[in-house]
Amino acid sequence: MATDGPLRTLIVDDEPLAVERMQVICASLDEVSVVGTAADGRSALRLIEALSPDLLLLDIAMPGLSGMGLARSLEGLAKRPAIVFCTAFDQHAVAAFEVAACDYLLKPIMSERLAKAVGRAREAVQRSASQSSGATATEAWLQEIWAPHRAEMVRIAVARIDRIEAERDYMRLHVGARSYLVHQTIADLERRLDPAVFIRLHRSVIVRRDFIAGLSHDGRGAWQATLLDQSNVRIGRTYLDAAKALMGR
Repeated sequence: MATDGPLRTLIVDDEPLAVERMQVICASLDEVSVVGTAADGRSALRLIEALSPDLLLLDIAMPGLSGMGLARSLEGLAKRPAIVFCTAFDQHAVAAFEVAACDYLLKPIMSERLAKAVGRAREAVQRSASQSSGATATEAWLQEIWAPHRAEMVRIAVARIDRIEAERDYMRLHVGARSYLVHQTIADLERRLDPAVFIRLHRSVIVRRDFIAGLSHDGRGAWQATLLDQSNVRIGRTYLDAAKALMGR
């Protein structure tokens, strides 16, 4: 994979006009060199094998093998290309970070937004090159989440999340004064979070450990955590022992 010079890029989309628009945008970016296009996942697989691109600009809804299916099929590759999803639908964002995509862009794609995504892809390519040379192991825990916000998808660093609250099949991520909804269950999300950084205090609440200001009880066995934003979270009985362990008890 290239770590210097333009990223060798494969565009995968079943809509000819979308491919043409993406080619025009890519031509304006010095960081990108388009080496081919494919109209479906199967064709893309053959081109990936032949061309070894650094980056895929990948649609999701395609006939036959979908973009998500293609991404999953690449997980075992020694030299897996970086992936930026380019789609008209926002509901696949959770699945996108599960396959370690670098970014998730909503159509119509804007040049400035694609440039940012390409910058993230370059960082991923450089990390991959460093890891393949034996520098560091791949991080096991979730590092980022994409969430819909107005007319785009925003990337949220997991380390910035203060509190996560379940709302049926959705999670509300509290990041400072803002919050974002993502379509995922709390159990699925908890499995991917580093337990050294986050702790579950209630069946519907996960909190970043260093966001907890203190613990208290009412004298009758009910405990709560006070957070740095002065809010309080009731601690469920199932999670009380883990919470008390924060105090060394």
